[in-house]
Amino acid sequence: MASPSDQKATIIDGKAIAQTIRSEIADEVRLLSQKYDKVPGLAVVIVGSRKDSQSYVNMKRKACAEVGIKSFDIDLPEQVSEAHLISKVHELNAMHDVHGILVQLPLPKHINEEKVLTEISIEKDVDGFHPLNIGKLAMKGREPLFLPCTPKGCLELLSRSGISVKGKKAVVVGRSNIVGLPVSLLLLKADATVTVVHSHSPDPESVIREADIIIAAAGQAQMIKGSWIKPGAAVIDVGTNAVDDPTKKSGYRLVGDVHFKEACKVAGWVTPVPGGVGPMTVAMLLRNTLDGAKRVIEQ
Repeated sequence: MASPSDQKATIIDGKAIAQTIRSEIADEVRLLSQKYDKVPGLAVVIVGSRKDSQSYVNMKRKACAEVGIKSFDIDLPEQVSEAHLISKVHELNAMHDVHGILVQLPLPKHINEEKVLTEISIEKDVDGFHPLNIGKLAMKGREPLFLPCTPKGCLELLSRSGISVKGKKAVVVGRSNIVGLPVSLLLLKADATVTVVHSHSPDPESVIREADIIIAAAGQAQMIKGSWIKPGAAVIDVGTNAVDDPTKKSGYRLVGDVHFKEACKVAGWVTPVPGGVGPMTVAMLLRNTLDGAKRVIEQ
């Protein structure tokens, strides 16, 4: 007999899957370059010097270099005016060798995020946050030009792990514009039966227990316990929360929204944090940039 502590879940290796996708992208970029003498271009705009934003942006720029996408670096000071930032976006909209524009969020308090994001040309909205792209995602029979990167990465992890979504009960925990809402729309489009659990849901545990697929994106460290998970369910953990850990040099470690050790004993599949969804988000950004470039270059 296996002891009850035996791990049952398959760990979904987001890092390895993302690496596979990146090499597929690198191949396609090489072909574009050979055939048309053009490569995809991604403009990455960062305002101010938030440490976390800086490290995300550096990661994105490095990833571009790795697959042969040209990155255009726009670094603006914290005090930049909203009008100046918007005129920068307009300049990038007009540049033919820029196929994707990414404005790193959050923006400083004095700038209206919605206003800035709406100014990005829908053809270059590689983050997939333009209201027209989200609106099309929400409608049957319409296809957005771009899907938001993290939700797209979540579905890609499921499909590349051989987990079918059609007809399954999926529960999304969290309803943010960046993950919860769009991932619930994507799951609907893929024919799942979708429930969204959020901070005002009275009994999240009982709803989550029903799920064949759980997408956890609430930003609450280890809120989903092993006992909340239906045996054999697929668990995609989008959460990245820092918790104190005196044994670490930094004084903290990263954990997801799911209690990983407990989940491993019950779930069929589970993504680790870090190394699950995170690397996929960057891979999907590269994918979106490539798709945007192909639409223009292959016309």
